[in-house]
Amino acid sequence: MADDNDKSAKQVRASRDDRLKSALRENLKRRKVQARERAATSDPSQNDDGSLDEGTAGKTD
Repeated sequence: MADDNDKSAKQVRASRDDRLKSALRENLKRRKVQARERAATSDPSQNDDGSLDEGTAGKTD
């Protein structure tokens, strides 16, 4: 009887561990995608049209 409880407890633990591993893996993937999107949208070196932003340095009015 104790063996049955140990086996089922181990199965429950293994199942829980697998679910947690899967959830952590998906969370990591989602966070990486978010970080890439943030990096792409906050890139100050290019304008919306794709041209380089040289700023106002060197321009005279």
